[in-house]
Amino acid sequence: MELLGTTLTSTYARPKPTPTNFLPAISTMASSYKNRFPHYTLSHSLTLPWRPSTYYKVASTTPTLAPLSKSAPGLNPAQMISFPANRTALFTRYTPDDWQKSNLNNYRESESSRRSAERLRIDTSRLIQEKDQKTRKIQTDTSKDLGERVNDIAFWKSEINHEIDQMIGETNALSEVKRRLERALAETEGPLQVAQECLYHREKRMSIDLVHDDVEKQLLQEVDCIKSCQERMRRHLDKTAAQLASNRAAQHELERDISDKQAAYRIDDKCQNLRNTSDGIGYYRAVEHIDATISVPETWAKFSDDNILRSQSERMASAKLREDVESLLNITSNEMWNQFNLVNIAFTTRISDTADAKNKLQSHLVKVLPEAVESETYLWATGLVQEVHEISDTIQVLQQRLREAEDTLQMLVHTKANLEHDLSIKANSLFIDQEKCMGMRKSFPSTPRLVGYT
Repeated sequence: MELLGTTLTSTYARPKPTPTNFLPAISTMASSYKNRFPHYTLSHSLTLPWRPSTYYKVASTTPTLAPLSKSAPGLNPAQMISFPANRTALFTRYTPDDWQKSNLNNYRESESSRRSAERLRIDTSRLIQEKDQKTRKIQTDTSKDLGERVNDIAFWKSEINHEIDQMIGETNALSEVKRRLERALAETEGPLQVAQECLYHREKRMSIDLVHDDVEKQLLQEVDCIKSCQERMRRHLDKTAAQLASNRAAQHELERDISDKQAAYRIDDKCQNLRNTSDGIGYYRAVEHIDATISVPETWAKFSDDNILRSQSERMASAKLREDVESLLNITSNEMWNQFNLVNIAFTTRISDTADAKNKLQSHLVKVLPEAVESETYLWATGLVQEVHEISDTIQVLQQRLREAEDTLQMLVHTKANLEHDLSIKANSLFIDQEKCMGMRKSFPSTPRLVGYT
């Protein structure tokens, strides 16, 4: 505004006044309008979401002339007192061109800022959409990978569980065979003691009947047969115990593996079922940089495959051992039974031969006794006749006959004693073989007991 009583003049219609030392020349202040707004540093980052309020808060500051009034160095308040003669110089320092250029520059800067902001907004929106699509695709791929991982874990869980069931069944079957083998081994002690007792009792035979006959040979073979069977049974028992330990070790590895698989299955299944809207989702900074894995999918699968292959190998060895034990039980049972029957046949034959010899001895004894009596009677009767009728003629003949009769009598008495002694020997042998030995052999275990079923 102009004070009353003064003439309004237009500075652009007349020559420019001579510069004074009061204010700097217009040319030196031509671009000072660019700095008339206070400078505020934006408090937000360009990477943060769009916040229009921040910009408007910064741009809403009302410009004043205070900075301009302080921009002239060396001025004091007394020098800034307005005088009518100096008003034109104080308030008309810009030309219309400057004003127009300033407006155009503001328009250009506004349009440029608006376009930059629009491009940034569009680029940011497009970037957000791209990142959102990429994130969703990655999330979908990750969920798919997690699903495949869960399926892989479920597959290996199924395989391992199946192998564990097979191993448990095989271990139980092998344990049952082992119990049968132990019972069969215990059953062989009885027949062994019987055979040894028979050999001990047969040592009590007397004189000529102390013969190394077929019975003794078969008894010795029976002892050797039973001991050989026991030794083979003990070796297979040791193998069975070692195989059971190997089976349990393989089963333990499978059970530890299935425990790890179950834990991994629960974790991956939970991860697969997580959604962006799931409750309790927390953000753990830099957790993606932590890699505590100790294997890759190839070694992970190979580890379980090796455990299953080891278990299958142990199962095959266990099944083969079970077949060997079954075969051994049948073979040893047949061997012991065959040898038992051979011993019984030898005993039967020997008893028959001894009984026949005894009967023959008894028949000879029966024949010898009357003859001895007759001879003794004849001796007495002959002696009286000769004494009466032929004492002189036949004395020498009778003496000769007497000596012969006495010799015959002595021979018969000796034969009688031998027969009676031999008869007592045969009776003793029959008692040992028929009563003691065969009596003990009636308790031989049956085939089911020898193969361990009872």
